[in-house]
Amino acid sequence: MVSRDSLPGGLLDDVKNHLNITWTDEATDRKISGLIASGMLYLNGKAGVEMDYTMDGPGRTLLMDYVRYARDGAMDVFENNYLHLLLAMQNERRVKAYAEAQDALSPWE
Repeated sequence: MVSRDSLPGGLLDDVKNHLNITWTDEATDRKISGLIASGMLYLNGKAGVEMDYTMDGPGRTLLMDYVRYARDGAMDVFENNYLHLLLAMQNERRVKAYAEAQDALSPWE
């Protein structure tokens, strides 16, 4: 389970860098950590799997922008603006699962 107190190492600093937050402040760190945890739960739900946000890729990109939108109070437009990436992420996972299932059924191996 994701919580603001158990974020992957370095993720808070990476998100702060993405947001151009160059200062260290406990209240800011707590707020950004909460937004990161919320974003991870949201994106894991959309993807249908728990994703690795420490690796470059669509999940990390979406998380960075989720936090940016949430911090700016613009969550009402996030899903609309990123729907194409959310759907691509879901489709990629489904295609991968389908291919793995087909490989498991293949009598040629």
